[in-house]
Amino acid sequence: MQLSYWEIKSWFTHIDYTIVGSGIVGLNCALQLKQKFPKANILVLEKGILPQGASTKNAGFACFGSLSEILDDLKTHSEQEVLELVKKRLDGLLLLRQHLSDQTIYYQQLGGYELFTKKDTQLFETCLAERETVNTLLQPFFKDQVFQLKNNVFGFKNIQETYVFNPFEGQIDTGKMMEALLQKVQSLGIKILNKITVESYEDISKGVQIKTNQVEFQSKNVIFTTNGFASQLLQEEVTPARAQVLITKPIKNLHVQGTFHLDKGYYYFRNINNRILFGGGRNLDFKTEETTEFAQTELIQNKLKELLKTVILPKTNFEIDYSWSGIMGVGTTKKPIVKQLSNHVYCGVRLGGMGVAIGSLIGRDIVDLIE
Repeated sequence: MQLSYWEIKSWFTHIDYTIVGSGIVGLNCALQLKQKFPKANILVLEKGILPQGASTKNAGFACFGSLSEILDDLKTHSEQEVLELVKKRLDGLLLLRQHLSDQTIYYQQLGGYELFTKKDTQLFETCLAERETVNTLLQPFFKDQVFQLKNNVFGFKNIQETYVFNPFEGQIDTGKMMEALLQKVQSLGIKILNKITVESYEDISKGVQIKTNQVEFQSKNVIFTTNGFASQLLQEEVTPARAQVLITKPIKNLHVQGTFHLDKGYYYFRNINNRILFGGGRNLDFKTEETTEFAQTELIQNKLKELLKTVILPKTNFEIDYSWSGIMGVGTTKKPIVKQLSNHVYCGVRLGGMGVAIGSLIGRDIVDLIE
């Protein structure tokens, strides 16, 4: 791309911080940078027309982990590590709500439910047996019982007749959240350029030389917030994980309200605008879903439709309106990667499917590394 003098001068000169990725982490990082360094010239680069990855494609769960997920985490993480994960998610959600307001992001605390299929009897009984232990563990954070029991009030089929209910879980409008973040960032004079892909970078003595598919320029610092796409440019242990989602057309007198986890959290659904939004199923084919390609597969889409018909809406006629996918960043541990990579290069990646919960906090944590 051939740039004019004006374009070079206004957009690509004297840049203090270049943030790669305009998702939840990138935009929150930009806000925190502007607060810490009010005179800084900040540029955000985004390869999509909208934030790619999962920021505008997630299900909008304001959650911190279901009972079975926490029990599963306790098998691979220490008790202290699990508590730190939950605390980080709670702090991140609070920070998000404070930054943008509950009204702006359409936050509703309708509670979260974990469902167990008839085949999941062993997992269900394990969760019932360990419920009080986990409640005691989380008591200091919530001052109340987090995981309670409720009967099958929504009339789901082919599941255990008791839910594990969490009154502290909420939901948001993902589009409203990202729209508000974009407006807030741009109102502070932070520039966002879309359809620009960073191809390579080099940490030089006075900053970073950045090569993109459109232009090459220098920035004093660069911060990568590309989450599931991190391994394309960084030597960090981040595996992309595609999440497929679909949404129904509006359903008259929809009685389902809340956020719902099924099959160890590999499936999840919620109500939104009289519709059911339903996602998950990557456990059907982990290897295929370790991809940065946005697409849907027949295997997973058919399974989602089958579960809608046999479990979630067994007595309700529904039609699928449309489907999409988002790319998460996961690893062998749930701990995000937030660190300085070299003199002028930083990153905040691998959010483990908890971007809504911890994205705001990770953005702040990156800035805390910068002197």
